[in-house]
Parts: sequence; structure tokens; C-alpha cells
Amino acid sequence: MNYKVTMEAAWPVRDVKTADDAIGVAIAEAGKRFQPKLGFVDIEIGSIVCPGCKREADAVLLVANTALVGLVLSMRVFDAETTEHAERIAKSVIGRALKRVPLRAIEVEEWNG
Repeated sequence: MNYKVTMEAAWPVRDVKTADDAIGVAIAEAGKRFQPKLGFVDIEIGSIVCPGCKREADAVLLVANTALVGLVLSMRVFDAETTEHAERIAKSVIGRALKRVPLRAIEVEEWNG
């Protein structure tokens, strides 16, 4: 079976003044680690929902010019035996490129393509 595995990553960024700067730096730094071998990994900014007002916002926390940016990473895994196998493959591939960056699978779905 083929699967699309989506993971979230907690990306630290130092010496930034705005959330938008932190997002740009995080996406650029992650992209550099994936190129050229892992250009098939899609990178997006994560989102969070405010518990009070229920509004959706970018997943960025900025304190003292240091940010933690939530990235969403997705890749297709071919010929995996199960969803768990696909998750392990994706975590291994992405984890090797993003050493010491916390990762968590948030969705594994079958993909026919």
C-alpha cells in the first residue's frame, strides 16, 4: 500500500523579532536540510486554535527574540505493509534530516497514485 504521512515538528528559531520572521526562517532552514535528496517532503506552517475565541492562528510562540515554530511535514511512502510501517519509514527519513527536532505523526492515510 501507499500512504501519505503527515508529521508535526517543533522548530526552534533564535534572534528573530516577529512571528512572520520566525516562520520564514523555520521554513527556509527545514527546506535546506531536505534539499536536494528529500525535495519530496512538503513543508507548511502548522496552526493552533485559541481555546478562548476559537480562532485559528499560525503555530508560533515568540519570547525574548526566540521562537518555537510548529511545522507540518508530509511525504508519500510507497509499498508499506501497514499504516504503522509507513509512519516508521517517514519518521526515519525525516528524522535523519532533522536531527534533534521533535517529531510526531498526526495523520497517516492511504494514497492511491
